[in-house]
Amino acid sequence: MAGDVYVVLVTVPANEEGEKVALHIVEKRLGACVNMIRGVRSLYWWENRIQDDSEVLLVIKTSREALDDLIAEVKRVHAYSVPEIIALPVEKGNNAYLEWVLSETKGSK
Repeated sequence: MAGDVYVVLVTVPANEEGEKVALHIVEKRLGACVNMIRGVRSLYWWENRIQDDSEVLLVIKTSREALDDLIAEVKRVHAYSVPEIIALPVEKGNNAYLEWVLSETKGSK
C-alpha cells in the first residue's frame, strides 16, 4: 500500500496561483490533499542567471494510479513554462491515511 502513495512537490509563484492549482488538482481527484506552504525562498539558475524568488510550495498526496495524470495536469495549468514537479514514493505511513489517499484518488484515470 505505501508504495502506491506518492508525495508530489510543486512550487508556484504566488498564493493565488497555488490556490488555483491546488483546487484544480483536488477537484479532478488527482490529489487527495494539497498543503500550501507560503514563504518559500527559491534560489536557482534560470535564463543564464541566478534567480531569487518567493514561492509557495504545494505538497500533494496522490496515488500511483493518478500520478501521470497529475503531472500532465499541473504542467497544463501551471504559470511556469517548466514547473517543478517532483514525485517521491511513500515508504511507510499511517495505513488508514494511506488508504484514504488511495480511495480519494481512485478512478482518476
